[in-house]
Amino acid sequence: MHQIEPYYNWDKYYVSTEDTNGPFYNKEYIITEYTNNIYGYYIHPLWDFFGSETLYLKVIYADYTQNTVIIELLGEWNDTLHNDIMHFKRNIADHFRKKGIQNYILIGENVLNFHGSDDCYYEEWFEDVEDGWIVGLNFREHVVQEMEKYNIDSYINFGGRFDSFSWRNKKPQKLTEEVESLVMRRLSFS
Repeated sequence: MHQIEPYYNWDKYYVSTEDTNGPFYNKEYIITEYTNNIYGYYIHPLWDFFGSETLYLKVIYADYTQNTVIIELLGEWNDTLHNDIMHFKRNIADHFRKKGIQNYILIGENVLNFHGSDDCYYEEWFEDVEDGWIVGLNFREHVVQEMEKYNIDSYINFGGRFDSFSWRNKKPQKLTEEVESLVMRRLSFS
């Protein structure tokens, strides 16, 4: 797991440590020290701790005019033992909501498992976004199936084109526009 790095090709557009509105502003990384781990497996030092013992993240883009944040995730999303959604909601989503963010793109290809509990924090987060949306891109099939068991798909858009979305070859603004277009198309069919 130590070789899985957060996506850094958008650094010319956004760096989380330089974002005065972001939760990781001025954070310093020691690239040579691997101190964070998930179940005893060290992870790359550029992943950010947000309160969860098993799930880490990297804010790879935030645009306060488009009201959108793109977050890459790594690890195990465990609401059963660690209430990861509570940590995410309180330490990340609430922070960005106060800065006007209404749209969330969660990149989940490195989320290896999901263990659910209740959906209260998801519901609260969903209500907070008002006219916005929450999308999960490229989550593994078994993770999406587990999330569906706990009704998480009522709050986070998964499935269809979101399951195998080619995002690395796009600029972040273009990705945001494409995701929003797909969300609006889904809403118009509901």
